[in-house]
Amino acid sequence: MAKVVLDANVIISAAFGGKPLDAVTLALTKHEVYLAESIVQELMSVLLKLSKKLSSEQTVFLQEKMRELVSMARVVHVSSNVILSRDPNGDSYLSLCKETKAAFLVTGDKDLLSIDSSTLRKHGIMTRIVTPHDFLSEE
Repeated sequence: MAKVVLDANVIISAAFGGKPLDAVTLALTKHEVYLAESIVQELMSVLLKLSKKLSSEQTVFLQEKMRELVSMARVVHVSSNVILSRDPNGDSYLSLCKETKAAFLVTGDKDLLSIDSSTLRKHGIMTRIVTPHDFLSEE
């Protein structure tokens, strides 16, 4: 059982099916999923923005699924502060990976995906940064 960090965009995309849904389902059923408090806040913020474009029925469904996912994950307070990404949100994922010693960060973020593993290791991060498709191929 591996420790897995899921990017908020992968989680939101999972609501619409495809590889993200398969990756999130696999992570939740066969691994330990970790979220930072900031990721939970980001999820709720994205959900609020999406609710303006969705029907009330769709919004309620997504809210229920987000609560379910958060309840299945381990939400942690992150004290590490890694600065490697051009985006501070990316750094929060890397900090979470370092803090939890995650094996995988599942993301579609090109900035995060472009960070070389040797750079990660120099900063004490042994995490593999992969797309949902690549995460599914690991199994």
